[in-house]
Amino acid sequence: MCLILVAWRAHPDFPLVVAANRDEFHDRPSAAAQFWDDRPEILGGRDLECMGTWLGATRAGKFAAVTNFRDPSEPTAAARSRGLLVSEFLGNGARPGDFVAHTASEGAAYRGFNLLSADRDELWWLSNRGSGPKRLDPGVYGLSNHLLDTPWPKVRRGKERLARALEGAPALDSLLDLLADSSHAADSDLPDTGVGLERERMLSAARIVSEPYGTRCSSALVVTRAARVYFAERSFDRSGREQDTLRYEFTLSG
Repeated sequence: MCLILVAWRAHPDFPLVVAANRDEFHDRPSAAAQFWDDRPEILGGRDLECMGTWLGATRAGKFAAVTNFRDPSEPTAAARSRGLLVSEFLGNGARPGDFVAHTASEGAAYRGFNLLSADRDELWWLSNRGSGPKRLDPGVYGLSNHLLDTPWPKVRRGKERLARALEGAPALDSLLDLLADSSHAADSDLPDTGVGLERERMLSAARIVSEPYGTRCSSALVVTRAARVYFAERSFDRSGREQDTLRYEFTLSG
């Protein structure tokens, strides 16, 4: 997952609104969003290589998502899958603050990551490249492959678009549409994360269209004050063409 936009208690009728793009190698096997057979309380896509997920929610009101922290100098061997952080939080009874505190103590087991975890009462962010867990106040946040709210062009633009969507009632299709921008940032606005100018240019798009790596799907999640959840996932093929859009709707338990 390489772009996550979150509105946390920024609208009186919608305590949680999420729009997110998952960027991944096209050859990595994964399953589309669904309620999992082995953990039926979890809704989300699934990485079939390590059995974690990049983004998910539960019937009890939990939400979590993860991005990697871009560092090409970081070793890739013998690290635990970051997607397991999401599935473990969603599948256990821990509160977000307790979970991120425990995870912070084990951060060295993972390559660089950002984790967002929430229940109905609180939202936390943790990066093992940051200064420790942070409980987030109401507001609009953006996360890509650096620290929270690092002002990369797609993060800045995404937050602005999400804020505009909150001026009315945020609809799933409008959230998916705001993720669809495949234009590249100007070279003068690009960060230098050590991957070279051409790749920085390609990765600067909100929706990446490229081989062998690109945006595999876009996700939108809206939770209402009345505890109704609306979720959609739109998938893309290797050439960036839109494929299926899956939709789910349910009421939070309890």
